[in-house]
Amino acid sequence: MDQIIFLGTANAIPAIGRENTHLLIRHGEEAILVDCAANPIVHLQRAGVNFDQINHLILTHFHPDHVSGAPLFLMDLWLLGRKKPLFIYGLEHTLSRLQAMMELYDWRSWPGFFPIEYRIIPAVEGTALLKLRGLEIVASPVRHLLPTIGIRASFEDIQKTAAYSSDTEPCEEVERLAKGADILIHESAGSTIGHSSAQQAGEVASKAGVKSLYLIHYPAHVTKQALIQEAQAAFDGPVFVCEDFMGIDLTTGA
Repeated sequence: MDQIIFLGTANAIPAIGRENTHLLIRHGEEAILVDCAANPIVHLQRAGVNFDQINHLILTHFHPDHVSGAPLFLMDLWLLGRKKPLFIYGLEHTLSRLQAMMELYDWRSWPGFFPIEYRIIPAVEGTALLKLRGLEIVASPVRHLLPTIGIRASFEDIQKTAAYSSDTEPCEEVERLAKGADILIHESAGSTIGHSSAQQAGEVASKAGVKSLYLIHYPAHVTKQALIQEAQAAFDGPVFVCEDFMGIDLTTGA
């Protein structure tokens, strides 16, 4: 199964039924968590995900709505008896701060804590981040308020690609990252500094030549129809608005 599950879709201000943005990439028996908002355990349970399948955590940047759940997530995995390593990927700016945050909790004193393998990736476009059988993920820096990466996942067996902008203002880096992708998941928090409106997301999707656009990281007070209409002013392809627990089955296209 090749699938993307949206565990949270809100911008930095969550609401009832809307958690901060984080998502899951499923590939066969592997599950890759992208960002760690609040405490993902509850949302993973609701999505029917086996925690033991999560061996990889990608952190796009060090803003609270994307990393604040990491200590709780790691603690809960430990309390649930995890023994095998967890690999955490991100920029040096992100991982150095995550490590410092974990030190505040004195995590090294927790008996029998499972190994954590930090994988620092360079801020270079098209950097190989993770390679599994039939799945390759690359990362590229995008333009946000602090160092941030977007990612592109290539599902080789089904010849499908999905790109995720993370938090960013509209930029050529995302256009190149998403070029020709089947799916672009693009933030639509609004046209404030470091972010993008739905129309700007549509412009990026159009320039990148993607097949479909999924809007994420949007304010709770904005209606789905308004977001779709705004994006469609710049993009002729299908536009969808992500909702918590919504999934995309890349194998079937549903």
